[in-house]
Amino acid sequence: MKYTNVCLAKFIERPNRFIAHCQLIDTGEEVIAHVKNTGRGKEVFFPGVEVALVYCPSKTRKTDYDLVAIKKKEAWFNIDSQIPNALAADGLLSGQIQLPGISGEIIHLKREKTFKHSKFDIYIETNQSEKIFVEVKGMTLENYQIGAFPDAPSLRGLKHVEELTLAQREGYQCYVLFIIQFEEVKLATIHTDMQPALYTAIQKGKQDGLQVLAYNCHVTPEEILIKNQIEFQLEYPFEDPNKI
Repeated sequence: MKYTNVCLAKFIERPNRFIAHCQLIDTGEEVIAHVKNTGRGKEVFFPGVEVALVYCPSKTRKTDYDLVAIKKKEAWFNIDSQIPNALAADGLLSGQIQLPGISGEIIHLKREKTFKHSKFDIYIETNQSEKIFVEVKGMTLENYQIGAFPDAPSLRGLKHVEELTLAQREGYQCYVLFIIQFEEVKLATIHTDMQPALYTAIQKGKQDGLQVLAYNCHVTPEEILIKNQIEFQLEYPFEDPNKI
C-alpha cells in the first residue's frame, strides 16, 4: 500500500483523539491533521517527534492532511486504521498470508460479511467447500519489540472474538489476524491488563478451534507492506510502556 503526496512534519500536540497539530518540516507551516487512528498512542505522541502526513485537500473535509505514520526512535509505525483490512485481503489472495488448517484454494473472498450480530472483516470460500471468517485487527502498541493489542479497551473486538467462537462451533473455520503496523517485533500478544475479558475470550475461542495469527509490516512514510508471520503467544506478559 503506497501513499502519495506525503510530507514530513513535527508533531506539536493532539488536543483530542481525532486531530493533531503539526509543523511541516519543509516550510515551517503549522497545520492540523486528521489522525487516522483513535487509539491512545501515548507511547509515541510526544512533542517534536517526526510524523508522516498525506496532503489530501477537499471541500468536504475539515483538514487538508491525514496523519498516517509516526517515528518511534529510528523506526516508522503506521497508524492508519483503514490499512490492515486491505493488506490482509491482498495478502490472503496472493498467498503471502497463509491460514493454517485450510486445504483448498481460495475461490471467493468478500470484504465484510455479516454473521449473527457481527460483521466480520473477511469471508472466504475454497474449492474444498471450506467457509472461513477472518477478523482483522491492526496492532500499533509496542514495548521491547513485543507487539500487543489493544491499547484501549475494545468492546467491538471482544464481541467479534465471542461471535467468531460461535461461528467456529457452527462449522466455519475462524481466525483472528493481527496486522502489526511496524517491523521490529519478536512476538505478539494480548494486552491482558488493558482488557482481561478479551484475553479470556480468545483463550476460550482457541479451545474451540479459533486460531490467532500475526504478521508484521515493513513501514516507511510512503509505504506499508506485509513482511513475515510473527509468533503469537497469548500468555506472554506484556509490559505497558504507558505505565509509570
